Amino acid sequence: MTGQSSDSVIEIRGFIAEAAEVLSGLVGIPSYDCQIASRDQADRDYWNRRYSERTWPDAPSTWLVASAELLPDGGRVLDVAGGTGRNAIWLAQRGWAVTIADISDVALAFAIERADSHNVLVETIVTDLSKDPLPEGPWDLVLLFHYLDRDQPIALAEALHPGGVLIGALATVTNLERNDRPPLPYLLEDGELPGLMGDLDLVRYEEGWQDDRHDARFVARKPL
Repeated sequence: MTGQSSDSVIEIRGFIAEAAEVLSGLVGIPSYDCQIASRDQADRDYWNRRYSERTWPDAPSTWLVASAELLPDGGRVLDVAGGTGRNAIWLAQRGWAVTIADISDVALAFAIERADSHNVLVETIVTDLSKDPLPEGPWDLVLLFHYLDRDQPIALAEALHPGGVLIGALATVTNLERNDRPPLPYLLEDGELPGLMGDLDLVRYEEGWQDDRHDARFVARKPL
């Protein structure tokens, strides 16, 4: 009897769960999966609006250009949250095989247009890097400009070839002295970045104002 009762309870619970899914579709009450999908779409809509409402720079990061001698000679590069592709296109012009990953399909469409105008090829991937896995590596170079996820450098290090390079710039709290964005949750503490590099060797690092942003700028290499 106990086994039969237990089976009955499981069947009833399964029926209730199925009924809840049906009702959610009929009366507009979102299920858990629908809520997650809604948040994902809200994030994408937000960034699509941002990229549609203003003109974004074409020129590559001055830090990337100034650090060119520290980069590998070529290979595969992943531009994390690369937006409209200003850094990726500069690298593609120098022979790199470039992949841009970003949540905004609008930004990536702009990146493809820009790449076409410069007669270079870029691969684009629409993805939410806050929850989706990184595009499959290994990579010879990874760009991490103005996208803060404190767990990201370690994950990116694992995706690098031995000897591969992670380069980027992330705003610190001092940036709020001149700029409203990024807001505080998306800013590093001053001096925080070296502690996030894990086993990567920090070969160049500085903090300060550049292009009217207060950034922690870095070049890190994965040991051989």
